[in-house]
Amino acid sequence: MTYYISPRFLDKLAVHITKNYLDLPGVRVPLILGIHGRKGEGKSFQCELVFEQMGIDAVHMSAGELESPDAGDPGRLIRLRYREAAEFIKVRGKMCVLMINDLDAGAGRFDQGTQYTVNTQLVNGTLMNIADNPTDVQLPGSYDSTPLHRVPIIVTGNDLSTLYAPLIRDGRMDKFYWEPDRDDKIGIIGGIFEKDGLSRSEIEQLVDSFPHQSIDFFSAVRSRIYDEQIRQFIHQTGISRVSSRVVNSVEGPPTFIKPDFRLSRLIEFGNVMVNEQQRVQNTRLVEEYNTGRRSPNPVNQEVADANKVTTLPKENWKAVVRNELANEPTHSHGSNLGNGHTSNGLQSSKLSSDTQQQVRQILAQGYRIGAEYADKRRFSTQSWQSCAPIQATEATDAIAALEECLAEHTGEYVRLIGIDPKAKRRVAETILQRPNS
Repeated sequence: MTYYISPRFLDKLAVHITKNYLDLPGVRVPLILGIHGRKGEGKSFQCELVFEQMGIDAVHMSAGELESPDAGDPGRLIRLRYREAAEFIKVRGKMCVLMINDLDAGAGRFDQGTQYTVNTQLVNGTLMNIADNPTDVQLPGSYDSTPLHRVPIIVTGNDLSTLYAPLIRDGRMDKFYWEPDRDDKIGIIGGIFEKDGLSRSEIEQLVDSFPHQSIDFFSAVRSRIYDEQIRQFIHQTGISRVSSRVVNSVEGPPTFIKPDFRLSRLIEFGNVMVNEQQRVQNTRLVEEYNTGRRSPNPVNQEVADANKVTTLPKENWKAVVRNELANEPTHSHGSNLGNGHTSNGLQSSKLSSDTQQQVRQILAQGYRIGAEYADKRRFSTQSWQSCAPIQATEATDAIAALEECLAEHTGEYVRLIGIDPKAKRRVAETILQRPNS
């Protein structure tokens, strides 16, 4: 099977890796390349295809290895893997890279509730030190003065802004935002369905039928096509004999004929999966369960029907839920911010009386106030960033801090959050400001 490699992706990786193996006089080359973008767009797989085409060996790490009950182990592991890659270059006489998948999941700080451990600090410090001294990477408790070969480091993640800012600064890390365009998607998905007899025009129709889905979605659709044959196999074999028939069977592994890969069936299965995605987004039962434990009062039926739970006044929620789910500007609460201006193109940072009352009610229940902001791209992926922490317990101080956040992030989305400090969970989310709506 021939898989498609995006020319943009190939160019970026090839230039970064090759540049790290060249001796350019007077040029400081960033050691780390951070590849970031939406989930499921094939960042890691495209890297593997590039490595294969360039004949490069890769030493792999994942975010799950960046935490340990023993302080210092993840930092030591990074150094060990880096030295292994340098040894491969020396012994095998070919390029090698250190690949760290989903770095932001292991070393990122997503919100105020993210636990920041000693190992997280040491991981950031270790990567910064290696980026600054790539030929002098030592293991704890030993020292080898022999210079190592420089090893390029490739990291992937969804949101690199969650990482320690000095680590991702220019000079240490070069950044590449991977967002496949329509041609890239057609090429990649064409490779996935290459053996299934779909023409290019059918691939284009499939891509255009689900324009907002990631690459992994189409791979999952292809997997779903086999479900009917597997279900039939289970019924024929007998549910009690499936284990002995599939694992270590003297009959050999079961075989299946090629399923029906007509475009209409692919779109049918795709629509089923889209509905499942939407159901997950709309249900959010954990919020209902947690709210039921926090408050002796039953959950307001109007909110439950909309699958949104909050402690704020219910008269404000109908518009909030409707507009948040429809991704439309909110006109009920928090939109009039004083002096006749709305949250669309904020001109004044004054909060409305309704919003101020909401703040007072949240604080009166023993909760804390927070604020988050996002630009249009981050809002579309729900990658909110935290404003400065609001430690105030008095409504006046909390309102002043919210006004500062609104003033600082004019032209961006800003939302108010209520936080239960004991349970470490959110009790309310209300969008206060939307740009250019």
